[in-house]
Amino acid sequence: MEIILYSILAYLIGSIPFGLIVGKIFGKDVRKEGSGNIGATNVTRVIGKKAGLLVLFLDAVKGFLPVYYLISKGYPSKIVSVVSIFAVVGHTFSIFLKFKGGKGVATALGVLLALNTKVSIIILMLWIGIFLTTGYVSLASIISASISWVVLHILSGDIYYTYAAFFIALIIIFKHKSNIERLLEGKEHRFIHK
Repeated sequence: MEIILYSILAYLIGSIPFGLIVGKIFGKDVRKEGSGNIGATNVTRVIGKKAGLLVLFLDAVKGFLPVYYLISKGYPSKIVSVVSIFAVVGHTFSIFLKFKGGKGVATALGVLLALNTKVSIIILMLWIGIFLTTGYVSLASIISASISWVVLHILSGDIYYTYAAFFIALIIIFKHKSNIERLLEGKEHRFIHK
């Protein structure tokens, strides 16, 4: 029963649409501007850097807190892994947004930070490197997510954490489907230009 309870709680916490809330505070509905996404990238594009960083932080906290809590209480990795997935699913398929939501990158980073700090730093550095080199947020997110579970497996060796990171990576890639299509067509929006 505990795993069901914690999974539901993690899902509900993950479902909190901070991008939409912060946007409303600034008098904007980010779903109707820019890319229409509630994530930090679109909030930055529509409102500005400070608002975007705030949403990035809050979305990451949604993933970090429930996972860190379980780890700190000594729960087995099987339970922690399931809860990790539900935290990201909450963000990407929010019950408060009719099961729509963001793309899960910031929340996944929060989860990764709780699971293994060293891995989260490596993946964050990889993301920054790809982003600064290409200018594409989506490409940096897709590649980083795709590699995260491999790095986590090598450095943690926990098979349940690996499964969770792999499943989360699939969710992130799925949510970037339209971005992948635009990347292949050469029509993806660059967030920064060299």
